[in-house]
Amino acid sequence: MSTFPVEQIRADFPILAERIRNKPLIYFDNAATCHKPQAVIDSLVHVYSHEYANVHRGVHTLSQRTSEKFELAREKVQHFINAASDKEIIFVRGATEAINLVAQTFGKANFKAGDEILISAMEHHANIVPWQMLCQETGAILKVLPMDHQGELILAELDALLTDKTKLFAITQMSNALGTVNPVKQLIAQAHAKNIPVLVDAAQSTPHMLIDVQDLECDFLVFSGHKLYAPSGIGVLYGKQKILEAMPPYQGGGDMIRKVTFTETDYNSLPYKFEAGTPSIADTIALGTAIDYIQHIGMANIAAYEAELLEYATEQAQAINGLRIIGTAKEKGAILSFTLDRIHPHDIGTMLDSLGIAIRAGHHCAMPVMDFFEVPATARASFAMYNTKAEIDVLMQGIQSLIEVFG
Repeated sequence: MSTFPVEQIRADFPILAERIRNKPLIYFDNAATCHKPQAVIDSLVHVYSHEYANVHRGVHTLSQRTSEKFELAREKVQHFINAASDKEIIFVRGATEAINLVAQTFGKANFKAGDEILISAMEHHANIVPWQMLCQETGAILKVLPMDHQGELILAELDALLTDKTKLFAITQMSNALGTVNPVKQLIAQAHAKNIPVLVDAAQSTPHMLIDVQDLECDFLVFSGHKLYAPSGIGVLYGKQKILEAMPPYQGGGDMIRKVTFTETDYNSLPYKFEAGTPSIADTIALGTAIDYIQHIGMANIAAYEAELLEYATEQAQAINGLRIIGTAKEKGAILSFTLDRIHPHDIGTMLDSLGIAIRAGHHCAMPVMDFFEVPATARASFAMYNTKAEIDVLMQGIQSLIEVFG
């Protein structure tokens, strides 16, 4: 029996006291975005109420105070993912912008016609479309590592797909549509054996498991704050320092420069070279607060509790006639994607909403995954550390009632 302090944690999230259609809110859309604890909300209010000023550019007290907190957040991210230096932490708007940054800088500088980029069959659109755009611009070719009907990568095909033409392997650590947790450390080692750099999309995995970039030895890793109990509009690109130093800037403007004349520009050092313009100051500071909150609870504790929730939900779902789980990998994060006979996922989502239950229904920005499983969409319940088994009971009761209604 879990001793995880879920009720204490729930009390930290004010939105969980909301009622939806006169029912207590049950929020199972955490793979899309997570809610924010009061500490994060208070952080935003405090910055705007007492400390807000632009960073890095002012000698006055507010600017200095805000700049210190902004850079402290960078250090917190560095330690959170165990990066070797805070210079390797680039603040962006989210994982999507981080991937686009790599595509438009590292990609354009290193790819040419005939080169290959390898991704997997379970990628989010954010780890497909930027590479397609780059291929259109450079003449490079996009290759795909296939998966099986359990939602596991067919690893036996990886070695043949990693060739002397492969210039990057971009892989998700955890599928947002299936919950599959990929063995990225093993995949990185295989790619590095052929001197192929690897980008890890950790948007889904970062809130649910310990991330250690030095242990993984990945060349790039990306994640979004809004899935990590932090505000939207802030995310992180991690990159090995030597690689980042060799990459050209992504955008031009203030703060990413040392000196500008009408004839030339001297670019700033890392990490500022990639952070043009006024950043999301309060959101960045609040990301640091969210990391403090998570680390106080302990990522190992969170992972163990969420695994318990997933096991409980999976056992109940398997007992429901007509329910098909999409994604049955042995290693999974806290995501339960499913379909019901004769009921469209959008109808499932709408009817569960009438019970106060928030799930996601659709293709989850993973249309190739839906095509592979030959479904138009799935219903997805995704769990977080503030969810409970009692809430899962209500979800399953709601699903049973839908089946009875549709006969």
